[in-house]
Amino acid sequence: MKRGRKPTIDAADITRAAIAVADAEGLAAVSMARVAQEMGNATMALYRHVKSKDELLTLMADAAFDEPPALPDGEWRDKLGAWARAMLGGIRRRPWFLQIPMSGPPTGPKSLAWFDSALGALEGTPLEAGEKVGVVMGLMTFVHGEAWLSVALTKGFENDPAQFSREYGQRLREIVDPRRMPALAKIVAAGVFDVDDLFDADDVAADFDFGLHLFLEGVATHIGGRA
Repeated sequence: MKRGRKPTIDAADITRAAIAVADAEGLAAVSMARVAQEMGNATMALYRHVKSKDELLTLMADAAFDEPPALPDGEWRDKLGAWARAMLGGIRRRPWFLQIPMSGPPTGPKSLAWFDSALGALEGTPLEAGEKVGVVMGLMTFVHGEAWLSVALTKGFENDPAQFSREYGQRLREIVDPRRMPALAKIVAAGVFDVDDLFDADDVAADFDFGLHLFLEGVATHIGGRA
């Protein structure tokens, strides 16, 4: 009995297989050889469709997210807030996304769709085109930074819960010199870190909401000045 020909593959198939590897084993496990193994193909077969691992990572970064969600009715602030929370949720579902080097502005179809969605939220404001881009890029930077911090803290807590306990406050009392770090010394003296558990998922979410509120308030003040 003759073996049938292996089904043809394309870049989208390779990207999906690479994402499956990253979801299961982390981004460090992704290589052209490992993805080929996942697909049951020869490694060289992949290079006919994807030139390099760098190109594969770029494809993965774009495909990591779902399409942007429909934004709620209401003012621009509600829409951008929903957009930011949706992006944060997407990154948290695939934290390996944060490890992919960013080599340039978005060019992938999904990345551009998210960009368009956020820009659309600002329609009807008096902002100029360049200002809208600046707002969206600033919000994206905030979300990515918050996502990186929450993922890193979660991993750190899972590896060593003790460092997120009262021990941290005790260490700060030992090493923070009020003459060199007066502002931090006041926070330590106020007992902010004297709690049994410094890490709480609800607190992380509250910190994100507070930071998002401050960012949007700043945009609102700028829009008020433009109006």
